[in-house]
Amino acid sequence: MKIIDWYILKRFLVTFLFTLLILIPIAIAIDIAEKIDNFLEHADLSLFQIIDEYYINFIIYYANTFMPLALFIAVILFTSKLSNNTEVIAINNAKVSFTRFLYPYFIGATLITLLSIVMNHFVVPSSSKIRKKFELSYTKSKRQTQQFKYISDFSLQLTDSTYIFIRNFNTKSNAGYDFTSEVYDGLKMKSKLVSDNIRYNDKDSSFLLQNWRLRKIYEDKDSIFLGNKIDTVFNFTPKDLIYKSALSQEMPSNELLRFIAISKKRGVKNLNAYLVEFHKRTSLPIASYVLTIIAVALSFRKRRGGTGLNLAIGVGMMFIYVFLLKISEVLGAVAGVNSLFYVWMPNIFFGLIALYLYINAKK
Repeated sequence: MKIIDWYILKRFLVTFLFTLLILIPIAIAIDIAEKIDNFLEHADLSLFQIIDEYYINFIIYYANTFMPLALFIAVILFTSKLSNNTEVIAINNAKVSFTRFLYPYFIGATLITLLSIVMNHFVVPSSSKIRKKFELSYTKSKRQTQQFKYISDFSLQLTDSTYIFIRNFNTKSNAGYDFTSEVYDGLKMKSKLVSDNIRYNDKDSSFLLQNWRLRKIYEDKDSIFLGNKIDTVFNFTPKDLIYKSALSQEMPSNELLRFIAISKKRGVKNLNAYLVEFHKRTSLPIASYVLTIIAVALSFRKRRGGTGLNLAIGVGMMFIYVFLLKISEVLGAVAGVNSLFYVWMPNIFFGLIALYLYINAKK
């Protein structure tokens, strides 16, 4: 690398960190203003606990979320400054092409992209699990807390031939009622197990059934067995009963893929919300390359409006990107659609814009 490359790369990374360090305190201040009443309501909640369990993980989540925005603003800011100081003119006079000029930018974007991918797939999910557990305990309303606590009218396919049905289940006490397990041979029922109450035991991963009745169906007769209590094992846990897309944010990618594979075997119809979360963990960091090209192409020429105009155009485009990203997440979560295409749709759209700006900049 030449001296100019090191100069641009250093300015790139310093401005990026500076922008990120501005955005994070703003996000923290807004969050404190919103949640201060919830914190004060809990006398047992210490300042250390708030910082350790919530705000450290809050910073990890939002630092990773703001990375593309911070990168985009940083590139516009320091490239506009290079242009206003006529440093870009000197680089052009040295016969450096626009493609070669992008070289240090792409090194910086690659470093940020790799960091963001590792954060997205492994660090942020584990951090989000701790943060959301804290939110559920201290900042969520009773109704929001109970939607993860109580499961009603739930059905699940455990294997190709086994199905379960639960009228109501409490995931906090691991107990429920009106449980049914049915085993089929093709379209023909082989057995049906019914119990008034069911309780899960964490220690040995077994289920205690109370007031149970088992009906076995043969070719020429049926047999019925019943009892007060029985311990048995099923191929599921209470966690499998909660199909909420928000839970996907708490799973590292290897666990999320395993969960999707198991859920498909169990006959869950729509897993696109989980697939959207998985694909987004890669598409969002890759957007750094697209946003870098757009930011450089917008700001490497000296404009009458200076840095302010470049920044206004850039922020406007960033809002459009975030808007498209949210739309693509909603559309990608719909049953029957290709979630991969919808998640990458903002990158494809802005990639075409980046290509157009790149071609014009080369001229």
